[in-house]
Amino acid sequence: MTTEAAAPTASTSTAPTARTVWTRTRGIVLAAVLLLAAAVAIAAVRSTERHGQLDPRSADPYGSRAVAQLLADRGVTTRVVTTLRAARAAAGPDTTLLVAVPDRLTKGQQSELHRATAPSGGRTVLVGASGWSIGRLAPGVSADPADSLGSALAPACALPEARRAGSADTGGVRYTTTRLDADSCYPSARLATLLRVPAASGGDTVVLGAPDILYNDRLDKRGNASLALQLLGSRPHLVWYLPSLSDTPAATGDDKSFFDLIPSGWPWATLQLFIAAVLAAFWRGRRFGPLVPERLPVAIRASETAEGRARLYRKANARDRAAAALRSAARTRLAPLVGVPVAQAHAPEALLPALSAHLPGDGQDLRPLLFGPPPGDDTALIALTDQLDALEREVRRS
Repeated sequence: MTTEAAAPTASTSTAPTARTVWTRTRGIVLAAVLLLAAAVAIAAVRSTERHGQLDPRSADPYGSRAVAQLLADRGVTTRVVTTLRAARAAAGPDTTLLVAVPDRLTKGQQSELHRATAPSGGRTVLVGASGWSIGRLAPGVSADPADSLGSALAPACALPEARRAGSADTGGVRYTTTRLDADSCYPSARLATLLRVPAASGGDTVVLGAPDILYNDRLDKRGNASLALQLLGSRPHLVWYLPSLSDTPAATGDDKSFFDLIPSGWPWATLQLFIAAVLAAFWRGRRFGPLVPERLPVAIRASETAEGRARLYRKANARDRAAAALRSAARTRLAPLVGVPVAQAHAPEALLPALSAHLPGDGQDLRPLLFGPPPGDDTALIALTDQLDALEREVRRS
């Protein structure tokens, strides 16, 4: 007799294979790769275009190396500093301190810088200072919320540097001042884009609304070069302060909060988006109306429905709900058999006496079975089910 080797049983594992996982996730992975590549490309383009902005060591279009070289030809030395301590130490009567990005300083740093420069007797040039910083760095000066619409403006003031330079690209932040001795130049809609505020120590503060006259690619336009050289070359030494985010704040308690970093228009925009979201929710929300009967496309056996509900009860460990459903159904079926109306099937005082009178023998306490507490485990639940079935069979036979 020849015995044939039994064929190996094929595996029926439901674990996803590597091919299945790749098929399901390749779209997401491809989208993530494309987004990452786009982000890297945008960062690379921006870094090449905006690298070294307002940096006197940079030859990029938005750098300021040309201004530094022209000043060096006239005997003005330029030194770059990136910390508040170095900027404060450099303040003096023979020094022009240029603050490239005043808004990057915290409130404490701005106050410390003003206390160091006000009595120094030198010149302080603030480039593009907004309402966040101008009030502390130049007391008595405030910034208008709306910037200048044009960039090329005429001097329209008596400041010698501005009159010699003529029209220049100073359009940007517009300023107003309460100082009567201030020079308000290059007005846009009657608000100055360049202010010179003298100090009691003999120095002064120059507030410049836009950095365009300092850029390499804008220096040869109009009177930009003349104005920049006159403003920055009045002292033999120029200290170019590029505030760094890594610089330790002068007063940690005055750091910008999250809401200070949000532009002024964002709260209104957020409110509008919230109102739009509420209206969209009302528009697309579910409207509860009367129930509409719907015919099922297929017939479902009652046993499948009961089995599915039982699995849900077991998954949720809802033995109390399962026991309550079993007892309620049993009471509903037993009541007509013993002459109790279905409306009173769930009343112990009506159902229990009728059952005791209908069953033979000396009677048994059926209250724990029909109205008792929920079972403590699955075994007790199964036992409860068997007892209810036995009770119903006994009632039907009697």
